[in-house]
Amino acid sequence: MLRRDIEGRGVRDARVLEAMASVPREAFVEPDHARQAYADRPLPIGMGQTISQPYVVAWMAEALELTATDRVLEIGTGSGYAAAVLSLLCEEVYTVERHAYLAAGAGERLAALGYGNVRVRHGDGAGGWPGRGPYDAIVAAAASPRIPDSLLEQLRVGGRLVMPVGSAGARQQLVRKRRGADGVTEEGLGVVRFVPLVTGDG
Repeated sequence: MLRRDIEGRGVRDARVLEAMASVPREAFVEPDHARQAYADRPLPIGMGQTISQPYVVAWMAEALELTATDRVLEIGTGSGYAAAVLSLLCEEVYTVERHAYLAAGAGERLAALGYGNVRVRHGDGAGGWPGRGPYDAIVAAAASPRIPDSLLEQLRVGGRLVMPVGSAGARQQLVRKRRGADGVTEEGLGVVRFVPLVTGDG
């Protein structure tokens, strides 16, 4: 999988490749799908949600440009797979999941597997996790027509935010924003397809 689907598709960050090799994806999928854990595609995890395909997890992790001392906010915990990968690339991961069932399962799974620098919260991801910010990096595994101001406000100067932007069921653009001392810049990274970001008011 690493050679064909991740490195073979352009991911070059050695730390990201090492993290992807280290995290057992089969532990983050439902037992019925364990045999497909290393196929490069999303898999259902319940509640109408999916675990992202490995290439996309690696691509987004590389786009965050993480260092070992970074504090990261993730929106959309799912089963906890991406949080586990991120935890090997930074100092702390704070991850928010709107489905209580998934949040509880991810928290238990991450703790059992020894990812002790990940904190899981059940809540509205569009609001981020203000009490733990500001963050060096923010990543969202759900798409929105626009990036919520509440997330940008939690990004420190020098920080990077990576998120799919677009409507549900349509082609979306993976966007990276950087907060500089003089404002925020934006660049498009490529076409993706994610589940929609659902806020408290839907």
